[in-house]
This record gives sequence, structure tokens and C-alpha cells, in this order.
Amino acid sequence: MLNDMKTTQLGTHGPIVSAVGLGSLALGRSGPFGPSSDDEATRTIQAALERGVTLLDTADFYGNGESEQLVARAIAGRREKVLLSVKFGMLRGPNGQMLGIDARPAAVKNFATYSLKRLGVDVIDIYRPARLDPNVPIEDTIGAISELIQAGYVRYVGLSEVGAETIRRAHAVHPIADVQMEYSLATRTPEDKVFPVLRELGIGATLFGVLARGLLSGSKPISPNDARAHLPRFSGDAGKENAIHVDKLRALATKHDRTPAEVCLAWVLAEQPGFVPITGARTPAQLDLLDAVARPLSAAEKAELDALLPRGAFQGSRYPEAQMATLDSER
Repeated sequence: MLNDMKTTQLGTHGPIVSAVGLGSLALGRSGPFGPSSDDEATRTIQAALERGVTLLDTADFYGNGESEQLVARAIAGRREKVLLSVKFGMLRGPNGQMLGIDARPAAVKNFATYSLKRLGVDVIDIYRPARLDPNVPIEDTIGAISELIQAGYVRYVGLSEVGAETIRRAHAVHPIADVQMEYSLATRTPEDKVFPVLRELGIGATLFGVLARGLLSGSKPISPNDARAHLPRFSGDAGKENAIHVDKLRALATKHDRTPAEVCLAWVLAEQPGFVPITGARTPAQLDLLDAVARPLSAAEKAELDALLPRGAFQGSRYPEAQMATLDSER
């Protein structure tokens, strides 16, 4: 296991963070891809910190608040080593049903109050709406976060899954540190409109889904309760075709004495320098993909990978059609 974590700044307006972050969506008993123990999740977070990861991404709706409580336990006594990125706004019923998003200014401050409590911290480093609220001007939402910054409860503003126009409007209200987007060998649409405006405005990016929810590493849904069982890329004709591409990726990784996960992370680091991928590792062992930071792809390796799996090779959308239609980032 290599341990040579690098750092980067999130754009020109954001903080210095580790070159790779850790996301908490899949950690804990309520993870959407199957449960894991709280103890294992804690060990994973702490092992990531030991390897130099400083950026932890969570959300108040992950596990209905459970994720924030898990992060709080894992970073107890380690707060100075951690930069917390928190998403808010997604509404859920007691049965887990998604009920939309609320990004009204009063709701923003209400969500922040409870996140601070669950995380056991005095300040959130980066605070961001998880999605664009179609009923609230983005200027109002960002203005509320700006007021939280002035009051000392938040340090930086972020965005997630938004399009170029929304980014411009938000940035005009308060400097945006970074925009969170899904990006991988299988998901490359942000290259068209979002990434160019980020680089133009000096805004960073944190990139989740670098393994396409485990698709690229060969992971498959383990039960009907696994959220991936309902995603187009994992089923039907798209699933069959994607499995062929995954076999190609595995063969290439073996040829170069790497794991598929390491190859995928190394590709994102090489393809989008200066942006920060977020790994969804669920166990300490899965953190071996961080070796990609110290062992980047050579020019020849990247060219070989690009030729083997060009943009458009993977089939199927990342979410069902109805959900894709709600994403501002897809417009």
C-alpha cells in the first residue's frame, strides 16, 4: 500500500484539500448498496485519514442522519485533520421515500442547525444544496448560506448536480468553492458544459461515482434492496454490454499490475487535473485504490485505456429516466 497523498486547492476560491476525498453515502447500516457495520465504517474513515485524506463528504439525508452521526464518531479527536463537505435539502418520509427538495432560506438554516449538532462541530467547511430546488431561486439559497458564513457556521459554499447557468447565477451571489458532479469513464457529460464554466470562473469540482457505483470494478447488485438493481446500467441489454467493457477494463488493469478501481481513479485524476475525485470505499481494504495518487497513469497507459473505452462505450443512464429529467446538470 502506497501512501503519498497530494493536495490541491478547490478552484481559486476554496480550501486546500487532499487530492482524493472520501464519501460516506455507502457507509453504515443504511447504505443504499447494502449494509455494513458501524465499526467497519468507522475504521474505513479513520484509515482514510491515516492515508492523508482530508476531505470527507456527507449529507444530512444519508441514512436519514445516520451518516453524519457516524462521521462524528469517526472524527472525534481528529477534527483538525478533516474538511467536512455537507449536502442538504433532500426530503424523506419515515419509510425512506424521497419527497423532493427544500432549499428555501429558512430551511437552509434549519438543516444546518441539525447537521452541526449531529456532526458535533461548530462549523461546516463546505455547505451545498444536494440538488437545485425548482421552486426557489438559486440566489436565495446561496444568499442564506452566505449569511451562515457571515455568522461563522459555514466556511465555503458548494453546489451539486447543477448546470452551467445555475453555476453562473450562484457564483454571482457568493464565490463558489466547488461543484459536485458524477464523473467516470462511464459518465462524461460534465465535460460538455459544466467543466468549461468551472475552469472559466475558477471553481473547483469534487467528482463522485468514479467507479460508477461499483459497475467499473465489477461489483453487482446483491439484492432487490440494493439501489443499483434499479439502475439502467446494471440491467437489461445495457447491463450485458457494460459487462463486456468491464471485462476489458479488468484485463487491462491486470496487464499493468493494477486493480480496476485503481485504474479508474487514476484515469479521473489524469483526465481532469485539479479536480478532486471522491471515492466511495466501504472497507479499509478498498482504500487500496488510493495507490493511484502515488502511481499515476503513464501517457501510454492512458492512451491505451482511452482507445479501449472511449466516451460513449458504456450504455444506460446513471439514474432512471424520470430521475434524470429532474437534474439541472442534465439540461
